[in-house]
Amino acid sequence: MQGKVLRYGLILFGCLISSAAINLFLVPNNLLSGGISGIAISCYYLFGLPIGTQMLIYNLPLLFAAYKTMGKAYTIDVIFGTVLFSLCIDGMQFLEAYNVVDDPMLAAIYGGVFTGIGYGIIFRVNGNSGGLDIVAAIAKKYYSLNMGGVIFAFNCVIMVIAAMLFGIKPAMFTLISMFVSSLVTDKVVAGFNNKKTIILVSDKTVDIADEIIKEVGRGVTFLKGEGAFTHQEKKVIFVVVNLTQIAKIKIIANLIDPMAFMIVLSANEVMGRGFTLPRDKIDKMIKDRKEKEHLAAFIKK
Repeated sequence: MQGKVLRYGLILFGCLISSAAINLFLVPNNLLSGGISGIAISCYYLFGLPIGTQMLIYNLPLLFAAYKTMGKAYTIDVIFGTVLFSLCIDGMQFLEAYNVVDDPMLAAIYGGVFTGIGYGIIFRVNGNSGGLDIVAAIAKKYYSLNMGGVIFAFNCVIMVIAAMLFGIKPAMFTLISMFVSSLVTDKVVAGFNNKKTIILVSDKTVDIADEIIKEVGRGVTFLKGEGAFTHQEKKVIFVVVNLTQIAKIKIIANLIDPMAFMIVLSANEVMGRGFTLPRDKIDKMIKDRKEKEHLAAFIKK
């Protein structure tokens, strides 16, 4: 129950951020956004119709299609996000009067950033704000089409129509805003806690692993490997570290085996002990190892 409340709270938070960005940056500068909201904003410019109310009406046939094709559970989730987003946009329309940025380029960039943050929060908790996401989900289920490609194709049609109605410049600035929004959305969904994955091949992996555990304080996993040319079996080190720990591991590997083969890869999000869970066991293991080494050194003396 607590998890559901938190999830729906985050969806509300994401809707508030995106709605505020549309009313603060996009609408005052006669810019559009992608999807159903782009159509609603166009009609707002032409006829003065409320954006949120339009979005809700335009989504009704899509919601019916979602219920018929995607099932009840998916549709209930979409209804919640759609209604909430529509209410937030109309409820925050008063922000349009502030016009905090009067430069279309800045409005496009900042509008893209904040709408991207809002959408990213919604998508990160597996929420949905309706619109073209429903069309893309149906197209993916029945025609195996890429969701991003379907949404991009629809947005291109919307931009062409917008260019014909309002001129080429607003359409170009809108494309900038949509591009920035998609980048930020992906970043928020993937996570900001970027880590690095290290894969290391050496004839002295055991020694290197021991030093990584002792000096860097990271758990190490051995993977089984075999050279394709020599058919020699080797232990491959697999370890996930923070960005600042890469240099220390490079030094350790170079000191123990200058011929070690090392690959550093990006990891967008890492979950588990040592990162999102308590790392008590590995901390205790490192402490016990150091105590044993001190005891061995004392006995040797």
